[in-house]
Amino acid sequence: MTHSLLSPTATLLVGSLRAAIARGGDDETVAARVSATLAGHLTDPFLLSAAQREPDPAAYRQHVLHVEPDGSFSVVALVWLPGQETCIHDHVSWCVVGTYVGEEEETTYRLQGDRLVPLRVNKTPEGVASYLVPPGDIHKVCNNSSSVAISIHVYGADVSVLGTSIRRRYDLPISER
Repeated sequence: MTHSLLSPTATLLVGSLRAAIARGGDDETVAARVSATLAGHLTDPFLLSAAQREPDPAAYRQHVLHVEPDGSFSVVALVWLPGQETCIHDHVSWCVVGTYVGEEEETTYRLQGDRLVPLRVNKTPEGVASYLVPPGDIHKVCNNSSSVAISIHVYGADVSVLGTSIRRRYDLPISER
């Protein structure tokens, strides 16, 4: 993905992310640093173009904003209409999520035998970033609000090759805690 599709401020974000990732460290350290970097850009009203804010009435929509040429990271905008959600899944790499518009709700799970046990529900408001590092990153994300939500995701993987950052989908019964 070329920088020509990015706004000038999104190009600055990609440069900041590149620098944060280049500092190295284990996945937890890199994800925490990327999360702090992304959070600093979530209040920029010019980060996304109108086309990159477009939803899909059938399911949440993914707009790939940037894939680093060496495949070390990808930046994606996800646009959610009210009620849209992901399947329960985990990831191939660390994942940083920042809410750009609205609010997202994430439910995390623990695998226990052939069942999933809900651990917690986190609501992430506009301007806040968080991260997940496999293993133990089983979750579902949804927009339970009455308005559009947009989140910026940074994955430590090349989504142009993989098509997604999802490692596995979990279609298992859910137990009470």
